[in-house]
Amino acid sequence: MSATAMAEGPAPEPLAGRRSTAVYAVLLGLGVLDAAGYSLIAPVLPELAQRTEASVTVMGMLVATFPLGMVAGFALGGAVVRRRAPAAVILVGLGLVATGSLGFVLGTDLAVLAPARLLMGLGSGCLWLGITFTTLASWPGQEYLCMSRVFAAYSAGGLLGPLLGSIHGVRGPFTAYLVLTLLMAVPVLALQLPAHGATFTADHRALRSRGFWAASVGIAFAVMALGTLEGVLPLHFGTKLPQAQIGALYAATSVLVAVAAALAARLRPRRALLASTVLVIAGLAAAGASSSVPVWIVALTVGGCGIGLANTGAIGVLLDAVPARRIVTAMVLWSQIGILGYLLAPLTGGPIADSYGYTAVAAVVGVGGVAVAITLAWQHRGTQSSAASNAT
Repeated sequence: MSATAMAEGPAPEPLAGRRSTAVYAVLLGLGVLDAAGYSLIAPVLPELAQRTEASVTVMGMLVATFPLGMVAGFALGGAVVRRRAPAAVILVGLGLVATGSLGFVLGTDLAVLAPARLLMGLGSGCLWLGITFTTLASWPGQEYLCMSRVFAAYSAGGLLGPLLGSIHGVRGPFTAYLVLTLLMAVPVLALQLPAHGATFTADHRALRSRGFWAASVGIAFAVMALGTLEGVLPLHFGTKLPQAQIGALYAATSVLVAVAAALAARLRPRRALLASTVLVIAGLAAAGASSSVPVWIVALTVGGCGIGLANTGAIGVLLDAVPARRIVTAMVLWSQIGILGYLLAPLTGGPIADSYGYTAVAAVVGVGGVAVAITLAWQHRGTQSSAASNAT
């Protein structure tokens, strides 16, 4: 089955006309907002570390609370999707994200900020599943193309996040994000996103597919690269750049991630994913090894393009392996495995940077890149074996 093939069983009619355009615009806007919550923290870390006198390791642990909350959010969102319309998950997610943001506005120490960031992650997990399943249900047969654009929107959110994060201090960025979250709830409520309840079913058999596991390793690699970029390297860049310039550097990188994610839909998913490993590892290795701002710019250009290819390639491999209407279990687990990369990157990258320097941080994504190559080769051998068996 191709990534854009129709799933088994009845599917809702695709949206059309002005309503289709409006719904798509809202979903992409939600993707931008959600991703901004990921990257919002990066430019704030040096200021927060200075105020709390915390080490790179402690800051990495703070960053890790967000993906930890997302893992729980995926489980919560998946349970709601199986029983109600995906749009309900979006509203739950917006409420949780707003509450967590308020914690950063009112709180001052890590005992308050860590639970607040955890709550933002929980809401983000719900938002991702709500956006994804509303997209898959609204445009059946166009899953790969539509999801590549969703990933591009998430990458564009990586542009908004650093711009917000470049606002001076800690409260300012999160106040701005809280306001945007509340404003985004208005079109969600006014438009009344399509109700596609009971459209999706759970199928645990999908978890035995080689394609599922190749896609899972691929998204873990992509998100691990993002976690390294946002959760560890900002402290390295902070040795030469102020908060506003770090935000500008990350915003420019996010533009490249968005463009690469959108263009990757023109490539076969496996090729996009495999090519991404070379770009990501080379880019992050150069960024960690150098103390030159021009080198950092070039390195993040290369690494950012790789992250965009990896995101779209991974979802394409998943859609090739699992019919969209039976993807709930696979999508939830795929998302959880992926976000573990964002959790592990700062937890491992922080201590490595403290002990061996930022040059060694590239080893974290290097291991992930090797795993991607191995699992894609394993999947390819399985596909060839199946084709040979069918031929005989």
